[in-house]
Amino acid sequence: MKYNVKIGIIGGSGLDDPDFFKDATEEKVNTPYGDPSDSLLSGKLNGIDCVLLARHGRKHSISPTNINYRANIWALKHLGCSHIIASSATGSLKEEIQPGDLVILDSFIDLTKKRNLTMFDKDDKVVHLPIEPPFCSATRNIIIETAQSLGIPVHKTGTAVVIEGPRFSTKAESNVYRSWNADLVNMTLVPEVVLAKEAGLLYATVAMATDYDCWREATDKVNVANVIRVFQENVKKITKLFIEVVPKIAEKNWDVEIDELNSLIQESVQSK
Repeated sequence: MKYNVKIGIIGGSGLDDPDFFKDATEEKVNTPYGDPSDSLLSGKLNGIDCVLLARHGRKHSISPTNINYRANIWALKHLGCSHIIASSATGSLKEEIQPGDLVILDSFIDLTKKRNLTMFDKDDKVVHLPIEPPFCSATRNIIIETAQSLGIPVHKTGTAVVIEGPRFSTKAESNVYRSWNADLVNMTLVPEVVLAKEAGLLYATVAMATDYDCWREATDKVNVANVIRVFQENVKKITKLFIEVVPKIAEKNWDVEIDELNSLIQESVQSK
């Protein structure tokens, strides 16, 4: 079977500009899980069908825990997406990952406490889905190769500790994460990455380091103003990268990857 490629883009400031797409149309999607973060914007990017969703809403009015991740992922699947590429602001836990750097995540540690982590809790079945690898390797490789061709430096791997938020970490917490050899700290990756896999969507994230969290003495402590400033100063790199990545994803035949993921989901279902 030849699957159609349609790419969902989840992002924040700079990636929710209506002019980002050609011939954009706005659509409000109703889902079994309630309303998504905002209306979804459908259009073409470099001639490829895409759907754009602002994770926190276009006015950045939804805190990390209150994001309706299930509705967001369901809506993107409903509109026919095969892939999701996402951007996310993160705190760096390592000296060599400097503010403004991009990291192509390949793993996570989940420390969230209050979120709905599965789409399958309404059905008469239990799904024990193997999450490793959490990100689509083929999509990650395309992003890395495209960044290299554009001369955009990226860290090719990275593990993010996902905290509940909306508060930032204490220094003690930050140093614990560093002792685990984690690379970044983040508030939105989980359950987004897990739900995407449950929905059969090939998912990858480009994380931007916006600060050094609070572990590093020789820097300003993390705060919202600095996070937003660094993200906005560097978002053009992510925008440029996504514009070039989208047609490269569309060039590839994804039958094998999508069939393997769908088979994995079916094999993970245990009837009650």
